[in-house]
Amino acid sequence: MLRNRNREVAAAIVLTLMALSQVGFAQTQVLPDALLLKDYRPQPIHKIPVTEVLKAKYPAIDMHAHDYGRTPEGVAEWVKTMDEVGIEKSIVLTGAAGERFDKIQEMYAKYLGRFELWCGIDSNDINSPNFGLLAAAEIERCFRKGARGVGECVDKGSGIGRLRLHADDPRMDPIWQKCAELGMPVSLHVADPVWAYQPIDKTNDGLMNAFTWRLDNKPDTVKFDGMIEILERTLKRHPRTTFVACHMANLDFDLNRLGKMLDTYPNLYADTSARFGELASAPRASIAFLNKYADRVVYGTDQGRDPKMYRSSFRVLETLDEHFYVAELYKYHWNLSGFGLADPILKKIYQDTPKKVISSGANR
Repeated sequence: MLRNRNREVAAAIVLTLMALSQVGFAQTQVLPDALLLKDYRPQPIHKIPVTEVLKAKYPAIDMHAHDYGRTPEGVAEWVKTMDEVGIEKSIVLTGAAGERFDKIQEMYAKYLGRFELWCGIDSNDINSPNFGLLAAAEIERCFRKGARGVGECVDKGSGIGRLRLHADDPRMDPIWQKCAELGMPVSLHVADPVWAYQPIDKTNDGLMNAFTWRLDNKPDTVKFDGMIEILERTLKRHPRTTFVACHMANLDFDLNRLGKMLDTYPNLYADTSARFGELASAPRASIAFLNKYADRVVYGTDQGRDPKMYRSSFRVLETLDEHFYVAELYKYHWNLSGFGLADPILKKIYQDTPKKVISSGANR
């Protein structure tokens, strides 16, 4: 009798432990109907090659970086990383003018062979009737201090930075004319990904990030097509000024349209910065475009100075890897595929075309 009683107690303990384990499991596992899209991080299941590219195949010029050094020690560490991954030079888009630009310039002065600094547009005199001339004069002063370009000039629909002026505004004319005169290319960020302007609903292809970056609900914001039209008017209005459209002009989803613009405006270039995820989600279209326009597309990153970041971009450009994710950089649901670009195309994008942009304005 006692033996049976012990068996009953043991069975009850086992059942209790099993129940507790199920509770713990339920607490750690998110049920499908409670899983948030922003937390979706799929892991690839295909047993296919995974290629690690430690160093760019050709010494690369990164045409879209920012002040990631921040301190003299940070700049020195960045140079070490550049040596490690094969970045020959980084174009630092400071967006700064006046004393702020001078301080940044001083910090990088020791490594001017490895960095080229571009200044920003001074907005202090925005309310002056002579704003354009005064801003142009400050750009010329920065040029004498070492600036070799202007940017990043960001307009997502409400105007460039604190200026609140679009690039085609007549008040900007003296600035772009001064850039042409001094041979200073302009890094121009026009619009944002198209899905940021589209309704935030179940049809939005970039919903994960569109919700965070959304512009569809911002009043007095020029919509996507209107921003591309502003870019085209600026290019036509200032044919002697070299413009680099950041992030593939955000036309990564419509490369035919970008191609037509490149065909029409010889003063336009595009950088790849922060759009490897978008481009690598449609690899065949991207490969065809890069093969055709390698002399108009420049390598750019815009995502810090972590070696993993550089190497992920090399993997996209250089390998034929398929169905991979880089969640820490490209936080999308899209899986990526490499382009396996031919050596002559890689060399153009990494090196030849950036050098042409750097010198193009001065040769006009």
